Amino acid sequence: MTPQQRSGVRDPRRSGAARPTARPAPAPRGAGGSRAGRGPGAALRRIRRAWDRPLTAYYLIVGAGSLILVLGLVMVFSASQVEALQMGEPGTYFFRKQLFAAVIGAVLLLVAARMPVGGFRRLAYPLLAGALFLTALVQVPGIGMRVNGNQNWLAIGGSFQIQPSEFAKLALALWGADLLARKYDKKLLTQWKHLLVPLVPVAMLILGLVLLGGDMGTAMVLAAMLFGLLWLAGAPTRLFVGVLGVAGGLGLLLIETSAHRLSRFDCILATEPGTNDQCWQAVHGLYALASGGLFGSGLGASVEKWGQLPEPHTDFIFAVTGEELGLAGTLSVLGLFAALGYAGIRVAGRTEDPFVRFAAGGVTTWITAQAVVNIGSVLGLLPIAGVPLPLFSYGGSALLPAMFAVGLLISFARSEPAARAALAARGAGPVTRAMTRSMRRLARRRSSGKR
Repeated sequence: MTPQQRSGVRDPRRSGAARPTARPAPAPRGAGGSRAGRGPGAALRRIRRAWDRPLTAYYLIVGAGSLILVLGLVMVFSASQVEALQMGEPGTYFFRKQLFAAVIGAVLLLVAARMPVGGFRRLAYPLLAGALFLTALVQVPGIGMRVNGNQNWLAIGGSFQIQPSEFAKLALALWGADLLARKYDKKLLTQWKHLLVPLVPVAMLILGLVLLGGDMGTAMVLAAMLFGLLWLAGAPTRLFVGVLGVAGGLGLLLIETSAHRLSRFDCILATEPGTNDQCWQAVHGLYALASGGLFGSGLGASVEKWGQLPEPHTDFIFAVTGEELGLAGTLSVLGLFAALGYAGIRVAGRTEDPFVRFAAGGVTTWITAQAVVNIGSVLGLLPIAGVPLPLFSYGGSALLPAMFAVGLLISFARSEPAARAALAARGAGPVTRAMTRSMRRLARRRSSGKR
């Protein structure tokens, strides 16, 4: 007998018992184990990976633009009912007109979203010529209409009117982008004369026609677009500051020579209506925001829209939004505009096509600058400029070109090579999608040093 048999201990090699195995070592905290996936660093990495996906800009533009439009329709319906009833119209009068414009704008958006880059370039010069003609036609006596002291409207039949200066913004963005792209391809943008001519003279012509009608707010947005295009074209600091100085000097001259424009600057940071109630609108806009609190008084429960706040559904719709939806509602609107602006900058920064870069940058400057001017006016930080909140305020003339511009950004976001590949993979079969996911995982492993 063996010693094991005598001692009563069985030999594991003969009995077939499993050998004891070594306990696996715990995964290190930073090596991709479960512990590493729970820390704040891993969460930041996941957010960064999601933020860097090729379709992020596309989804931001579609999502933010759609939410701004839908929320704007809701607020137009709420803010305009009292105004419509005072005019002897049904309470849904302004809402139905805005909804009709939104339907037409949706068609324009879809057309622009499917339009190739060459289509926008072919549209630039006809759109500029039409915008210049209509903007000049406004100043012809008997044809142009004066609304709220500004003559910048054309009647097109019935109760419908158009404001050509709104379409001039889109025309300047497309024409300026096409002009700078042609000069970029010929390597002419390093010369000052090619940076300035004919971009600055044509922009000044549009600005002059707009200012003839007294529309200082639209002129401010057009000037911001001009500076944005020059900055994207790589204008030297001296040239940029020089053009800014000339434009600022002309603006001060126009302001000082007009008592109406000068009075608007007296209402910055005003807390009282002042003599002759010249700051009535600015002060009651602040009253509306202050009475909203954190979550507002409720949709439709605004008090200021009952005759106290002028233009509650157009220029000062942001004030009614703050009163009815509170700080949460206004911050949501600001966040949506910030997301749309970021997406536009991302599209402009990631492309190699100069026209796409200039056009996306010009459109993004237009939408964000107009939003800043409108919201700054409501908050009392800027003079009341009389510009609507893009995609949000009532007004078909402002809504149609803005929705076409959003469609332009969608088209450019879809045209990126990585975005095209991702969209093609989503529209392909399950085998292609599985192969695409496998390739992405393999690429991430190689980039992180794994094998």
